[in-house]
Amino acid sequence: MAVLLAIAYAAGWVIRFNIIHVEAHLAEVSFNDPIAWTARITQGVLALAYAVSVAYYLKLLAEFVLKPVAVDPAWQPLGANIIVTIIIALMTLLALGGSLRRVEHLAHGTVSIKIGIIAGLLVALGIAWVSSGIVEPLPPVRLSWASIPMLLGLIITVQGFETSRYLGHDYPADLRIRTMRHAQWIASAIYLAFIALLTPFLSRAAMTEGVAGILDIMALIAPALSIFVLAGAVSSQLSAAVADSIGSGGLVNEVSRRKVSVPVAFTLSGALAILVVWLTDPFEVVALSSRAFALFYAMQCVLAIAVSAKRGTGTMAQRIGFAGVGLICLVAVFVGAPAEG
Repeated sequence: MAVLLAIAYAAGWVIRFNIIHVEAHLAEVSFNDPIAWTARITQGVLALAYAVSVAYYLKLLAEFVLKPVAVDPAWQPLGANIIVTIIIALMTLLALGGSLRRVEHLAHGTVSIKIGIIAGLLVALGIAWVSSGIVEPLPPVRLSWASIPMLLGLIITVQGFETSRYLGHDYPADLRIRTMRHAQWIASAIYLAFIALLTPFLSRAAMTEGVAGILDIMALIAPALSIFVLAGAVSSQLSAAVADSIGSGGLVNEVSRRKVSVPVAFTLSGALAILVVWLTDPFEVVALSSRAFALFYAMQCVLAIAVSAKRGTGTMAQRIGFAGVGLICLVAVFVGAPAEG
């Protein structure tokens, strides 16, 4: 997890450089400038990544919704796909009716509640550790070269900071850079604390099935919190899916120079998300989403190197660092693998 967070922070470092230097360069060059074209292609890649991530978020949502329900395991994948398809269809209808923004604002209002649920979960894990200690042997370590593709296939789990790159019309560069950095620090602290506090329960965690296995752990540790964790997980996935749907539609509209309207772009994004949902299982969609975002981060590295060289900004060490991050992201694009399967 620490390595994964370090990769994400390195990608965030590149994007923070681009907020200052690439945005300034793009504001001065013509439409047909090669770097401007590269930037537009990068936006197109991000639009596709967001569309795939919608499938990821809603697939997780469906898994959490079905977890407490007594459903035949053989029918659960079909049920999850039907739920996701219905949600995407409803989101598309809301977008066409101009009401999706209101849903997004409502979802953002639950952020404080979700942070509170996360804090409660961490406290419950800490209390359980102090009160019981590690009473079960830890599962054996399974570390091999195959662990690297699995690690790179999980990049989507620490994604989200790149949104700041495209909020320049609403917020100044220094604010976007500062808040992105703080968001990555806070998220990293939560991830590492969760992994550390989960240590006494890793044997039980290893026996859980599906991507919603955290509910099984919480049912053993703090049953009263299970319903809150479920509510937080569902609302979190829904708000992320709505935000990424809007982001994908807006980027397609912008890249096409308004030739593709936002409703049409949103519909295309929804269709792609539905296709991904029906063609992948929950673990495959995680890896596919990770590869899509890794490609976007790699292209951000290309932009950083090109602008740094052309404008004489940054140092040679920084350019080498950009190339290194880009190489890692390209490896993730080609070898990122599902955690199970």
